[in-house]
Amino acid sequence: MDDEPLKDWAERRDGKIGRLRAVPVVSGDGPRGAHVRPEAPRVIERWNGHTWEPHAFAADLADAKAVLYPEAGEPPSAGPVPKPLGSGTGRHRKPPAGR
Repeated sequence: MDDEPLKDWAERRDGKIGRLRAVPVVSGDGPRGAHVRPEAPRVIERWNGHTWEPHAFAADLADAKAVLYPEAGEPPSAGPVPKPLGSGTGRHRKPPAGR
């Protein structure tokens, strides 16, 4: 049997503490996918290592995403510019129009 060491398991478990998720506040069968009823209010829950506990409240899906992904609202940093495809006759390239 290939059991992982307890130390590795504990580090993996503790790495998830503080993770947030948004759960729609709905009646009936319980929460559904995030795309269903985007106008419904959301409860932001935080993982404490054993259970999900209430952390915040959002009026709709857009507000919940702003809480869950705050870095998405910031302008992108000036990082390396991707190189455009160069000219060539690679295997999946179209030949020039004159050929």
